[in-house]
Amino acid sequence: MKNRMFGGIGVVALALAIVGLVAFAQQGQTQEKKTVHLEHNEMMQACAKDCSDCQRACDACATHCTHKLLEGKKEHLATLTDCQDCATVCAAAAQIVARGGPFSNIICTACVDACSRCGKACEQFPDDKHMKACAEECRKCETACKAMVKHIPTK
Repeated sequence: MKNRMFGGIGVVALALAIVGLVAFAQQGQTQEKKTVHLEHNEMMQACAKDCSDCQRACDACATHCTHKLLEGKKEHLATLTDCQDCATVCAAAAQIVARGGPFSNIICTACVDACSRCGKACEQFPDDKHMKACAEECRKCETACKAMVKHIPTK
């Protein structure tokens, strides 16, 4: 009887040891997941900030282009509409990416294209400080969104 009782205790001790090891291993995995989530979140917030910065630069540049049009400089009509559309796409991207929305990949892909086109249009006026600043913000946002597209798994 004594052997049976100690044998039962040995099985229980072994089971408890296994449960403890599994719990310890899961805790390590949970910590790794938290670290990955934190890094992912920081990257998304940085991208959202770049999108927001670009949106404001494009809105300001659109206002600048409106003034240029009023001065009779018709070549600013295309950049005016490019800047307005780019600002709208960037604003949407900033919101969706900041909250880690499921359409982050889609909006970042669109934002890459919008910023590329707007940046190219504004770069046609290298001596204009407003246009140059807008182009620089577009390129910065384009780079951030490209990185997000590579980082975010497609579903």
